[in-house]
Amino acid sequence: MDMKEKVALVTGASSGIGRATALKLAAEGATVIAIGRNQAELGHVREHARDTAGAIKPHLADVTETSHVDRLVTETFETFGRIDVLINAAGIIKNGSIEDTTLADWDKMMNVNVRSMFYLTNRCVPHLAAVKGNVVNVSSVTGIRAFPNVLAYCVSKAATDQLTRCAALELAPKGVRVNAVNPGVVVTNLHKRGGMNDENYEQFLANAKNSHPLGRPGTADEVADLILFLASEKAGWITGVTYSIDGGRGQTCAR
Repeated sequence: MDMKEKVALVTGASSGIGRATALKLAAEGATVIAIGRNQAELGHVREHARDTAGAIKPHLADVTETSHVDRLVTETFETFGRIDVLINAAGIIKNGSIEDTTLADWDKMMNVNVRSMFYLTNRCVPHLAAVKGNVVNVSSVTGIRAFPNVLAYCVSKAATDQLTRCAALELAPKGVRVNAVNPGVVVTNLHKRGGMNDENYEQFLANAKNSHPLGRPGTADEVADLILFLASEKAGWITGVTYSIDGGRGQTCAR
């Protein structure tokens, strides 16, 4: 999946799926603008890619700030003259039901998980259209199936899926593809950052043996492999699709 001479923007690149994706794109020769809020972690990502065919260019930014997004897109195009791939991997999660989710938590999750994705895609469209590039959004099995006590997260990922489908139809005439991946439980720091303590997180991962037919949680690298494929020319006739990569979890009843 040759990505030489491609320029890719990857949000959420300081950890988890975003980090794994940035490294795989760089390994295939892409110049990757690795976007995140943790400068030290972005620096570590760049170091890991030092001997790869491509390059990691860290970019400190908050994707919920429109001025940061505007600067990011403008500086990338001015520096490299093109934007071929956009990977929207930034995301947050927090527990909460219809009864106890606060409006502040609801708004924060929508801003990070959906609004930022919309705005960054909107700003990148002219550059993607110029090179017939593509977008890959990171959604979740929760966008397809309902799960209790993660209401706002589920809604944000369902919105991600519909954003993906609508944008794919609208941008197809420009030759721009838009797809999404829908992971099940993946070993990252997402849930710990969302407030889950170490003990509960270990129990959560152990329960993947029961909740996922393949009997285990996934890895960030496994999801990144699928993202890399969708971002490559090998997926040139695929658009508007939300791909499950969840160890079969989406096929089961709640348990």
